[in-house]
Amino acid sequence: MEESAPCINDFLTDDELLTILSKLERQDEKDWFGLVCKRWCKIQSAERRRLCVPPGPARLRRLLARFSRLIHLDLSQSLSRTFHPGVTDSDLDLVADSVPHLRLLRLQNCKAISDAGLAAIGNGLPSLESLDVSNCRKLTDKGFAAVASGCRNLRSLYLTGCRLVTDSLLQTLSENCLKLEELGLASCFKITDSGLAHLSEGPRNIKTIDVSKCTNVGDLGIDKIISTSGESLVSVKLLDCSKVTDVTVFALAKSCPNIEVLVIGGCSDVTDESLRAVINSSGKNIRSLRLNGCEKLTDLSLNSVISNCENLVALDIGCCDKVTDITFKTLITNEFDSKLKVLKASRVGFTLMGVHIISEFCKGMEYIDLRSCPHISRFVYDIADIRFPSGCRVNFDSSLSDTEMMVEMYF
Repeated sequence: MEESAPCINDFLTDDELLTILSKLERQDEKDWFGLVCKRWCKIQSAERRRLCVPPGPARLRRLLARFSRLIHLDLSQSLSRTFHPGVTDSDLDLVADSVPHLRLLRLQNCKAISDAGLAAIGNGLPSLESLDVSNCRKLTDKGFAAVASGCRNLRSLYLTGCRLVTDSLLQTLSENCLKLEELGLASCFKITDSGLAHLSEGPRNIKTIDVSKCTNVGDLGIDKIISTSGESLVSVKLLDCSKVTDVTVFALAKSCPNIEVLVIGGCSDVTDESLRAVINSSGKNIRSLRLNGCEKLTDLSLNSVISNCENLVALDIGCCDKVTDITFKTLITNEFDSKLKVLKASRVGFTLMGVHIISEFCKGMEYIDLRSCPHISRFVYDIADIRFPSGCRVNFDSSLSDTEMMVEMYF
């Protein structure tokens, strides 16, 4: 009788299989490991820490039963596709019961969840450190109060587009979440300077704050955050905060030497003097700078940006119509190679000479926006035979595209 071939499972212990699994770096490789046999699948399931789940209660229940030691869970839905009803409050009850040691939970665009779902999170996930509920528009201060009181280790909270929240939330966070480092409040229209003042009384090491399109926020509120978290701040986003002026930008220059991402687009009262102060203070750290709609800016400050921000990757100067070729001539004399990958320059007053200089000295360019520039057209651009790197997209079109959506991620 012929002997059967030896099976690898007869020779390897669970600990040895776990060692093999730990050597696999990519998630797809770990998934393949679990397809070998039931034993390997069980080991892989017990060790999995991260999971992204498409909508569906039956699927979620099955996966949470299998992966009981998760610490990162992403239930986000697509903004462009609607799953009815998608993730619900009942699903969040299930999450809280099944994976109580969860540290990160993403629920972007889960429009069906309400304060009851947040209460489940607050009551059942005490180890939670990061929560993203962007564009979950039913949520109010009441639900976030439950999260703040139950998740005292919260370090990251994003609620972009949660239009019902008010300053009361920020007071609750200041009293309960002293470890908070990242806060996203973009398009939370009811947030005011008073709320930011309350927040500044609590956490003292905020690294990232986004109050873009919070039209009731101005210099007073931002200055409070700067005064308590200045040296910690690396990302400040103030897009379309029309009440923000040079006062805030000068405060950033004085107290925030580690800024890497600065968005002041739409802050039309910002001038060359304050921007130059920021560049002189922390220009070498800045990677992303959004200035679109800052109509008072000229070559004086932009020249300083190009000559000092040696790590700059993304720059938006759209509608800064006082900017000319002079700004980009600085590239010729710079002592460092430009790292610029993205330049948004719609409605800017430079000419083909400026574009030619950019093509010559920005060898890593991936995207340049030249829409509605008064001195440049696609026709004259093609005749001039200006050549950017082969993978670079030069945009003359007025319509939005997937490429531009990806570009927004830089800012």
